[in-house]
Amino acid sequence: MKTLKKIWRWTYRIFFVFLGLFLILVTWFYFAVRIEAPVPKNKEVLKLERVTIAPDFYTINNNWLKKSETGLWEMYVEGDGFERGVIEGKLNKELAEKQEIAFVGQIRKLVPSQWMLSYLKYFIAFFNRNLDEYVTEEYQLEIYGESLYASDKFDFMAPKYHRMLNYHAAHDIGHALQDKNMAVGCTSFGAWGDKTSDSTLLIGRNFDFYAGDAFAENKIINFIKPKSGYRLMMVSWAGMIGTLSGMNEKGLTVTINASKSEIPTSAATPISLVAREILQYAKNIQEAFEIAKKRKVFVSESILIGSVEDNRTATIEKTPSRTELFISGNSDYIICANHYQGDVFKNDAINNENKLKSSSLYRFNRMTQLLNRDSSLTVFDAAYILRNRQGMDDKEIGMGNEKALNQLNAHHAVIFKPAALLVWVSANPYQLGQFVCYDLHKVFAEAPGLKIKKELYEKELSIPADSFLYSTGYRNYVTFRTYRELINKASKDKKKTAVSDKQIQDFINSNPEYYETYFVVANYYKSRENNGEAIKYYKMALTKEITTVQEKEAILHNINELTKN
Repeated sequence: MKTLKKIWRWTYRIFFVFLGLFLILVTWFYFAVRIEAPVPKNKEVLKLERVTIAPDFYTINNNWLKKSETGLWEMYVEGDGFERGVIEGKLNKELAEKQEIAFVGQIRKLVPSQWMLSYLKYFIAFFNRNLDEYVTEEYQLEIYGESLYASDKFDFMAPKYHRMLNYHAAHDIGHALQDKNMAVGCTSFGAWGDKTSDSTLLIGRNFDFYAGDAFAENKIINFIKPKSGYRLMMVSWAGMIGTLSGMNEKGLTVTINASKSEIPTSAATPISLVAREILQYAKNIQEAFEIAKKRKVFVSESILIGSVEDNRTATIEKTPSRTELFISGNSDYIICANHYQGDVFKNDAINNENKLKSSSLYRFNRMTQLLNRDSSLTVFDAAYILRNRQGMDDKEIGMGNEKALNQLNAHHAVIFKPAALLVWVSANPYQLGQFVCYDLHKVFAEAPGLKIKKELYEKELSIPADSFLYSTGYRNYVTFRTYRELINKASKDKKKTAVSDKQIQDFINSNPEYYETYFVVANYYKSRENNGEAIKYYKMALTKEITTVQEKEAILHNINELTKN
């Protein structure tokens, strides 16, 4: 009996020791990941009320948000960081909730395991525990102001300011987690001199960040008059103050392209906020470079800078450890995909592996091929290039192939004519809708205090929608995506839900030149232990243009595995 009591006492003590340690760990974690909100000096802006002028048209003093007849949302805001944030939050609160629903929904699609989602939540919270230290006070205040009107639906994930701050690092976190974010592969170019029809600068870019169709439904064209810095426009979405594609009043343009990254060890400045700072405070390439050098980042990125003052474009190639300025050896154009081109990266193992194994070099070469077909590019030529769906030498490589410039998943595409302060932004879907033209001279003259719902875009300068959008080919692509989701779901279904032979044939017919079509079918047959059919379709996939070395290796591995069985 005494022995039992002794064992019980020791068990009791050990239990409370471990309980105490657990509570200490939880308390430490809570305070370690907690991010304190910034304190604004003046909160008068909180008293302002949003006024509904008409359906989908809201104003707050000089600021407004409205939906254009093109389907694009347009927003004008002015003031310091906190003022802008509060006004943005009040104006677009419904859109911001839709964006968050779409984004979290896509995350749940990619990571269906609730346990894994919980793990990622705590991992990201810890990884980004010092994120605010790398964000300027101005942008902290803007994000905080906007977060005050964020949806309550996702408070279980994190406090509003904490998660809004983290959303700005979503692109970067994707690198940290899997070395490949939700984007596929952005491609851009700049041309000037003899390469353009009027010798002035012409820039085009596809932003291939895909987080589901719903995420791209409500693009916002932001027109901003900050209290300090230059007036600017940029394409983004509700809740996003970072720059992905934009131009300021001095004719400086900024676009970003991801590259293969070193393994990050801690958070730093989100690349979109570095790009925003450049857009707001630089007027030429050298000033942009100086800003980029000041900021520590935790992913690798190419920042394509176009400058009226310099009448050329250049690329800032930035990694967590280096910042280099690349000036193209070509006299009148530059191309930017997802690898580095500067001398300092010629012997870089990570960059060379990226060129060898990813689709980046293929798209770079395809862009080069298309640019060199025209001796004097116009904005219509730029739109044609950005919409091009073929591979090298116009080879059909399947709709949606990552090796194409137009992968049929872009969040947006833009074309800039900086000397005239003209910008064209693609309307939905992808870059297939019309390229809507804005003249920044006109917008910044008419935008402040707008109280009537009128169109600000230049109808006569806009580029019509791609005819492909109305073709059988596009309808086939819609069918392809529907069947792909159906078959992938059946492949993972433990209840073994069957897909009919007709559905499989319809799926193949909808996109017969795309390797993924056969890969998806092969995976389905593999899940049904029909090894013969699986091997057949894996081999058919090998006859098509496969996107990356890793995907080809995965197909070969599956064939070898099934052959042994």
